[in-house]
Amino acid sequence: MPGLPLLPPGVERHPIPGGGSRAVELGAGDTFWIVDREGMQEGELVFFDVQGRARAGYIGATGSGLPTRLISLLARGGPSGTNVLRALSTAGFDLGRAEAVQIFHGGSSPADHLAFQADRPGLLIVGAVGDEMSVDSSVPLTELVLYVRRVKKQNEKGEFALPDPIGKPIYEHTILPGTAHSYEVKKGQYIQVIDVRGRECTDFQAFSRSDLDRGVESGIDQGATRSMTGTFHPTPGLLSKYYTTDLDPLLELVQDTSGHHDTFAIACTGRYYEDLGYFGHKNCSDNISNALSPYSIRPRRGWPTINFFFNLLQNDPHALASGEPWSRPGDFVLMRALTDLVCVNSGCPSDIDPANGWNPSEIHVRLYDETESFKRSVGYRMSPSAVAQDTKETPFHQKFADLGAEFVPYSGYFLPAHFRNTTVVDEYWAIRDKTVIMDLSALRKCEIIGPDAEEFLDGCITRDLSRLGIGGVYYTAVCNETGGMIDDGTIMRLGQHNFRWVGGSDASILSLQEQARKSALNVSVRNSTDQLCNLAIQGRNSLKVLASIFEPVTGRPAVSELARFMFTIARNGGQNGTPVLISRTGFTGEFGFEVFCHPKDAVTVFDLIWKAGQGFALKPVGLSALNIARVEAGYVTAGAEFCADRTPYDAGIDFTVPLKSKRRDFIGRSALEKVAVHRKRTLVTLAFETGEDVVPGSPVFSGSTRIGEVTSVCRSPLLGRTIALATMETASAVLDSQVAVGDLDGNQKRFSAVVRPMSIFDPSRLRVAGIYHIEESAPLVGSQRS
Repeated sequence: MPGLPLLPPGVERHPIPGGGSRAVELGAGDTFWIVDREGMQEGELVFFDVQGRARAGYIGATGSGLPTRLISLLARGGPSGTNVLRALSTAGFDLGRAEAVQIFHGGSSPADHLAFQADRPGLLIVGAVGDEMSVDSSVPLTELVLYVRRVKKQNEKGEFALPDPIGKPIYEHTILPGTAHSYEVKKGQYIQVIDVRGRECTDFQAFSRSDLDRGVESGIDQGATRSMTGTFHPTPGLLSKYYTTDLDPLLELVQDTSGHHDTFAIACTGRYYEDLGYFGHKNCSDNISNALSPYSIRPRRGWPTINFFFNLLQNDPHALASGEPWSRPGDFVLMRALTDLVCVNSGCPSDIDPANGWNPSEIHVRLYDETESFKRSVGYRMSPSAVAQDTKETPFHQKFADLGAEFVPYSGYFLPAHFRNTTVVDEYWAIRDKTVIMDLSALRKCEIIGPDAEEFLDGCITRDLSRLGIGGVYYTAVCNETGGMIDDGTIMRLGQHNFRWVGGSDASILSLQEQARKSALNVSVRNSTDQLCNLAIQGRNSLKVLASIFEPVTGRPAVSELARFMFTIARNGGQNGTPVLISRTGFTGEFGFEVFCHPKDAVTVFDLIWKAGQGFALKPVGLSALNIARVEAGYVTAGAEFCADRTPYDAGIDFTVPLKSKRRDFIGRSALEKVAVHRKRTLVTLAFETGEDVVPGSPVFSGSTRIGEVTSVCRSPLLGRTIALATMETASAVLDSQVAVGDLDGNQKRFSAVVRPMSIFDPSRLRVAGIYHIEESAPLVGSQRS
């Protein structure tokens, strides 16, 4: 089926996170193999037969004694460990009497695998074992992937088995295509709607049970829901609810692994099929009416519903059309009932258009009791073919929640957007006037190690690594062959052959890993994102806060000795205290630092900084205030100032491409050499006369000629006006020149703006250096509070 990244028939994939585990039932004759995706990750296996005996010989392996490392791993807790312990407890199996099998303990390369076969039915336990990573280590725990090929397929009709329950179901029902099913849900219970085979739509409606008992039909209304949530597709959060026309909330969305649904159209109707010439075709509206008839709900020829997994498009002439759904096998939505409900789901029968991928299949519904606990989540994939991951909470999540944070999904994590009992503008002024703390743990990190690490990295990034000493940091770009930017980020040199990348997206790590697989060099690239969390401490008193807490380890510089783009390893409480890595970096345009630690130390590190910061009016801030600060500072971000078809020159970070001093070839160099001769575009800041409502993507004009487009916008409290970053034709990017930004269709309305340097409020970067007296010649207007 084109576009669906499926496994061969009868094969299952079970990812095992670094430091995590998995329990999978096997049948006699089932084969399985374990892949070390990134290399150098050890594993430990245990296989129990149905009598609870665990012998390595049952899977054709050699034993290695008791599973001490697996036992230690499970003792750490965590979501995967909790599930494995539950499976062991249910079966009554004892790891303390099991024989373990060690895998990859002699070292392994990326994609190495080992295969086994079960000679009897039983329970397989797999752990990605190892010591927890420290901040100055380059050995993270990474993912193993377990593949199972079944002798007997779990689903005899095809290759798709229902995903495992996410809790203990109290009710479940499979809805076949061309049918509908109604069911009752009590207040507080959870409804899981599962697309079993992928690309299957289901129309969903819910009614208040108490209103039905009074003869009133109060169902979900799309218009009320969109108006109350301010979105077309409500996502998990406090406002992610479904409302009646009386604005009563019926359900809230808790988890969504697909992320693409429709809340606009009605369910398919008999009229739709008749108008196409398919008379008598089954349709969801009639099926829903029939399913709801036991509740005396009046039938309707066209039912307004939430269309889960449906891909509704709006084409150029603003006409509605449908495309193939984006949902994959096993994708689901999870909702919580806010009152007693009567619900109905359809299995869409449409086989005459792409609505169900041209192949209608089943929908499965599960209910869970209100005593279950499910975290809010929006499915995130590192790449289109990757397994969907739940939105994660960073190790600092609860600390920021206690301070009143309102969270938003950001690159697979929940990060604070802003804080209650304050405003985004107040948070912004805290950045400029005071000292702030931010959670930036969603930044991607990876370890590049090996005797050829420098040579390898030098061929992948734009900066010259031969000039970077131990303890130094480079800001650089990772480009593709055409010179377009994959990502920007920083490289830290931890040792002669040890480097750490900190970037904004998974794309850079995946690119580096791909290049490592292609290379003959002795190097490994391993993802350490979830084993290094980080805070940003920014503002004029950030040094005083950190210097009062942390002392450098022997041979490392003190925090006060760090020049810009340098780092140190420090501890609190002496040489055996909590370790952190502190770098003189940031994204605000202010003097400041970033502090990295292991997740197990996150609460301790946060508490130390927060306590020390109270004497300096330390304030928490979120992404909204950070975005204002970074636009003022002229700092670029992915998807706005750069993308795969924009070069570092287009993004205004020319200094990251030292073509004259860096002699070594790197990916994209030849393309960038051609661009460097005739730089067509550059990045500038536009200063508007007042607080105009400008949006990213708006065209920039010189007279009637289009010369660029806006990439990022904010209303600058410091300058008292709207400012924007814009990519423009180099010939037109003349400082102090007048341009116009188009609104409406780009022509009916224009906003006047003046071209300014990228860092409009501090062109000389004095504040980053810790110099808080801005020269009078700096192009500041409006309120200047610093």
